[in-house]
Amino acid sequence: MKFLFDLFPVILFFGVFKWGEGNADAAQAFAQQYLSGIVSGGVVTAAQAPILLATAIAIIATFAQIGYLLVRGKKVDKMLWISLVIIAVFGGATIYFHNETFIKWKPTVLYWCFAAVLLFSQMFFNKNLVRTMLEKQMSLPEGVWRRVNLSWVAFFLTMGLLNLYVAYSFPTNVWVNFKMFGGMGLMFLFIIVQSMMLSKYLKEPQ
Repeated sequence: MKFLFDLFPVILFFGVFKWGEGNADAAQAFAQQYLSGIVSGGVVTAAQAPILLATAIAIIATFAQIGYLLVRGKKVDKMLWISLVIIAVFGGATIYFHNETFIKWKPTVLYWCFAAVLLFSQMFFNKNLVRTMLEKQMSLPEGVWRRVNLSWVAFFLTMGLLNLYVAYSFPTNVWVNFKMFGGMGLMFLFIIVQSMMLSKYLKEPQ
């Protein structure tokens, strides 16, 4: 459930973009009515409408996530606050300048923020965040935890570069599909491979 909750803005972004692609006239009319006041020049074209509407919905959904947690009296993860800042800045720039480049950079910036937090926490504060999350499920030597943490750093750095490659090498609809399915699929694959490696390590005599 938490995983689906975290993916809520991404799912809405994908759904709204696909709806806008398939209903160009309705999407343009809707975007013109509700976004023209915050778009420079005040005009939203049919080509721009899907990405602008999807971006606006993703921003709203992220605010709604945090609002829901605060109302329920639950703790808001630091990374969710970081995600809110990034989507608000890059998404807001996409809408105002009606330029999809900004929102395409958002996943890369978020991935690299994850990598930086994991790396700097380990290097400067001697705190392994991956261990903090998983140590109740498994017991590993400190050196192994360090390698697991660094593997996540490398994964997020790679995902950031891959996102930029797709964003600049393919049409926007391909990037949207990659954002929804490619990124999620690669993360699942990475988790499965890492879990298999750790399981093999735990079964070996130490």
